[in-house]
Amino acid sequence: MADHLEASVTLPSDPASVSAARAYVVGTLAEWGLPADTEVSDTVRLIISELATNAVQHTFGQSPTFTVDVELDRDEHLRIGVTDSHPRFPRRLPAAVQQDNGRGLVIIRWLTAECGGRLRIRPTREGGKTISIELPWVLPVQPVTAAVQQEP
Repeated sequence: MADHLEASVTLPSDPASVSAARAYVVGTLAEWGLPADTEVSDTVRLIISELATNAVQHTFGQSPTFTVDVELDRDEHLRIGVTDSHPRFPRRLPAAVQQDNGRGLVIIRWLTAECGGRLRIRPTREGGKTISIELPWVLPVQPVTAAVQQEP
């Protein structure tokens, strides 16, 4: 595989874009060798769902689009970032029993840490923000087939 792979898509800040972002990331990772039916892929699917949902719901119409960037460095580090143009950074809210939302970033942080990664929130030059995760790139071990085991 190449030393560095990148993919990016810009989507409208619309609820339908959440599933498009999820499909884009999972499809890109499958092209790069991560099957869509793995536990890591499921985790990434949930993380990107939360990040994209936040970009749609919490920008209050001030970010007409959001961008999803996917990078793979030297088959070691996977980075996924969601950038929007809203200037407000996410805040950690108290976890209330009746609260319907506000836990997305906590979920993302927990899932990322569970995979040995980290979460970062950075301002953009344009006044928005990028929320990104970095995970170790681990491909599942492929089973050895009987044909490969036989010697000539």
